[in-house]
Amino acid sequence: MSTTLIKGGMVVTASGTLDADVLVAGEKIAAVLARAVTGEAGEEAAAQAADQVIDATGKYVLPGGIDAHTHMEMPFGGTFSADTFETGTRAAAWGGTTTIIDFAVQAKGTSLLATLDKWHAKADGNCAIDYGFHMIVSDVNDASLKEMDACIEAGVNSFKMFMAYPGVFYATDGEILLAMQQASRSGATVMMHAENGIAIDQLVAQAIASGRTDPVEHGLTRPPELEGEATSRAITLAKVADCPVYIVHLSARQALEAVAAARDAGQNVFAETCPQYLWLSIDDLARPDFEGAKFVASPPLRTRDHQDSLWKGLRTNDLSVVSTDHCPFCFKDQKELGRGDFSKIPNGMPGVEHRMDLLHQGVVAGELSLTRWVEVASTTPARMFGLYPRKGVIAPGSDADIVVYDPLARQTLSAATHHMNVDYSAYEGMEITGQVVTTLARGQVVVGDGAYQGSPGRGAFLHRGLNQYLV
Repeated sequence: MSTTLIKGGMVVTASGTLDADVLVAGEKIAAVLARAVTGEAGEEAAAQAADQVIDATGKYVLPGGIDAHTHMEMPFGGTFSADTFETGTRAAAWGGTTTIIDFAVQAKGTSLLATLDKWHAKADGNCAIDYGFHMIVSDVNDASLKEMDACIEAGVNSFKMFMAYPGVFYATDGEILLAMQQASRSGATVMMHAENGIAIDQLVAQAIASGRTDPVEHGLTRPPELEGEATSRAITLAKVADCPVYIVHLSARQALEAVAAARDAGQNVFAETCPQYLWLSIDDLARPDFEGAKFVASPPLRTRDHQDSLWKGLRTNDLSVVSTDHCPFCFKDQKELGRGDFSKIPNGMPGVEHRMDLLHQGVVAGELSLTRWVEVASTTPARMFGLYPRKGVIAPGSDADIVVYDPLARQTLSAATHHMNVDYSAYEGMEITGQVVTTLARGQVVVGDGAYQGSPGRGAFLHRGLNQYLV
């Protein structure tokens, strides 16, 4: 069994920081050696005994990031998201993410287990890092409700539903209630895309009929009030069903207020936001010459005044997780499908490679502490989705998913240098502080010395347990 010593760095976890060396044996963390205890002699002895030594002097040593919301090879609007499981997980590793949880998408008239098999066929043998699945339930009936328990036995314990996209993914309140009741019986978590899709479709039709077809209309026809209303309604349904609910990609102050009120009342309500809602705005959707199409995602980018509320929500834990909703479509050929009709622009943005970096900008700006950065990017998603303590922490016995991060490095984000399989960057030209130096996934260096050293198929499917935050 090979051993690796990561020496000289500052270990950062959700519970604090420690000047320590980390000893890896095979795929697991063998020891965390506090330098104040071991001293130079102990450190030298450990280094001599290790097969490989990684110098982390002046750098952070973090648990690998967990992106709990990605869409690789996702069908949408007559096309597919541009990243495959191979390209997407490789890009994730470049950005310090060592686990993704993707979404298996049930089509109307198909079974949940057949859907899971289909997504395994896409991912198995192709991922550079470990992966799991959530299940999108788009067809609520007796058979699919029964299959939810079988999905849990297969390692999938979270089920996503939509209050948006009528005719595609949309579920009625009655269907949502039935699925939540089933989830409540088994201890599963229901994830909710909370936008009032019925009202939104009316606003979209009105905009197009009046000749308002530019990409910015995507944001104007999905106002934050309709996200707030749907979030409140989802929380109410979850309370009636006594089911934990997780609001995905929360973007608006109105939705956050509903989440905070429910959490203050002791309900099992959780929410994530995404980097795009922290750093981008509806001004980007309004860029001229169809450039705004690059920023079309749902929920849409909001006015900048929502950003302060989201950062505050991350500090207070009303927002528990930051995921990416990584769903890239190339500007040429894919986003272009909606030129002249914003409603036909494929919804989604690239981001899996830059989540850790963009959150670190929050640390630099004083919005987040170092420990909170690790908590929302790694530890909480591990606990929320049944992976802790295998993932999300640097501790003996945990998987050796480790990131060496240089907090002083400078980089400029650009499509010319990123590794995602998409022809634009949502953050083109953004200068940031901090960069991943080395990424280890289960003890193997995947990114190091400025090069990708991983391989497709190295990532393993993660059979997940239940949400560890339920009260």
